[in-house]
Amino acid sequence: MPAKFVKKAPAKKEPAKKAEPAKKAEPAPPPPPAPEPAPAPAPVEAAPVEPPPAEVAPAAEAAPAAEAAPPAEGAPPAEAAPAEAAPVEAAPAPPPPEAPAAPPEAAAADAPPAEEPKAPTPPPPEVPTSEPLNLYVEDVNDTSVSLKWRPPEKIGSGIEGFVVEYCKDQTTDWVVANAELTPAYRYVIKNLTTGDLLHVRVISVNPGGRSPPAFLPEPVNVREVVDRPKIHLPRVLRTRFIRKVGQKVNLVIPFSGKPKPVVSWIKDGQPLDAQKVSIRSTDRDSILFIRQSERDHSGKYEMCVKVDSFEDKVTIILQIVELPGPPASVKLADSWGFNAALEWTPPKDTGNTDITGYTVQKAEKKTGDWFTVLEHYHRLKVTVSDLIMGNTYTFRIFAENKVGLSEAAAITKGAAHIEKTGINYKPTEFKEHDFNEPPKFTTGLSDRAATVGYATKLLCAVRGTPKPKVEWMKNSMIIFGDPKYRMINHQGVCSLEIRKPSAFDAGGQTGCEPRRSEEIKHPQPHINKSRKFMKMVESYIMEEDEDLERMMQSLSPSKVQTQLSSPAAAIGATALSSFVYGPQYYLP
Repeated sequence: MPAKFVKKAPAKKEPAKKAEPAKKAEPAPPPPPAPEPAPAPAPVEAAPVEPPPAEVAPAAEAAPAAEAAPPAEGAPPAEAAPAEAAPVEAAPAPPPPEAPAAPPEAAAADAPPAEEPKAPTPPPPEVPTSEPLNLYVEDVNDTSVSLKWRPPEKIGSGIEGFVVEYCKDQTTDWVVANAELTPAYRYVIKNLTTGDLLHVRVISVNPGGRSPPAFLPEPVNVREVVDRPKIHLPRVLRTRFIRKVGQKVNLVIPFSGKPKPVVSWIKDGQPLDAQKVSIRSTDRDSILFIRQSERDHSGKYEMCVKVDSFEDKVTIILQIVELPGPPASVKLADSWGFNAALEWTPPKDTGNTDITGYTVQKAEKKTGDWFTVLEHYHRLKVTVSDLIMGNTYTFRIFAENKVGLSEAAAITKGAAHIEKTGINYKPTEFKEHDFNEPPKFTTGLSDRAATVGYATKLLCAVRGTPKPKVEWMKNSMIIFGDPKYRMINHQGVCSLEIRKPSAFDAGGQTGCEPRRSEEIKHPQPHINKSRKFMKMVESYIMEEDEDLERMMQSLSPSKVQTQLSSPAAAIGATALSSFVYGPQYYLP
């Protein structure tokens, strides 16, 4: 194939990456004849001049090497090795015959310019702080003014200190009060003239300069302000202050007054013992501190604050209490039945406070276990009840105050024995009331008229206690076991039912007779018979057998009362137990 020549572009100062395409076009001509492999070392020397392109060149020059392989068919294999080794060494492909004319200048022209070092970052600009906050007058007297403030909200480049300046009212001549910057947030302006009216401002300073000033809202009058001393006693200390033995006591009593009041303490009219009580006072309060309280610390403490001829005083009552002692003595006054009476005296040591009550306990001699009978009892005598018969009891008493029960108790010397006593029971005699009542008729028998063949009853009523025995008789003969007669006695009402009466049942009857211990007889009832009745009976007898005839003979008119005006005839009766009243019936 004919060789192709490409004109080289003029050298330009471009980055190494832009020069790589020109190098890709150069490998197009076929490799030179075998005797000219010597120029290959020249690019090796130029490789160090172009370190950046050398790292990228292998990837870009690999393709031209592959494209140049076909024209090199007649070349021996040994000549191909330098061409492949050139990309590894970051050297360009063999240039055309005119390339060796100026290889160093071309390499220098293609190399990128060296990077210039960056300039250092300039520091941030110095910024002053904002104005100080909350400027106020802490104190003032005849020659000085004490100021306080808070740091600025924005610090900026830091704070080196503060400048305090002042000027008289209605002037603009600001005078620097501090010759040097003060790092604190307070300052006292001294050597002032009494009565001057001053304006004050504070300025913070840092490397950025001075901050805006902070002014007092009103001018300050350089004059001592005298306030009468006043003690502000807490509410809890206005009454008796009580603490237990061993507890800490820390009393803080605030006060006010100008100038600073002089504080003094006394106890019960005497100066305080510094070894027992510690006093610390400030401009605004005074503290009384006791690390471990004892009963000796109890008493009246008086605090006094004084300013010139003015003063204020308060009195604090401190009471240190503890458990009381046991009752002084206790005795068993009496015991009777299931009860025991006890008496005792108050304890000698009340624990520096009032006794609030007593606790009474009992114990059986058999078990020895103590049981509480009464709690919070206020009297000095008591009667213990509900003791068990046959047991022996011992008693003890504890005293009690605001702290609690006494550690020890007073025990009775003697014991209360509840004896077993026999019981003689005598029943109460009651007079027995005699509820007996003799039997009597409350309703007697009445005459009765009946119809032959129809049942009829005879009735009466009887009363008596105990229940009387009722007997029915006919013709002075007791009726007993005759089915013709039915006798009923129900709740004092006696009745005798005659079933199917006949003429034989007519006539006088003995009647009903109740009995107890004595006999009571009822008048005999009668049964009246009319003439019509007698004729009917006679005709009936004629038709009957001889027995009936004999019965009729016994009922002849000579033996029977036939007067119509007489009471209703009573039907003969036997013993009956109840009576029912009814209308009279006459036989036709």
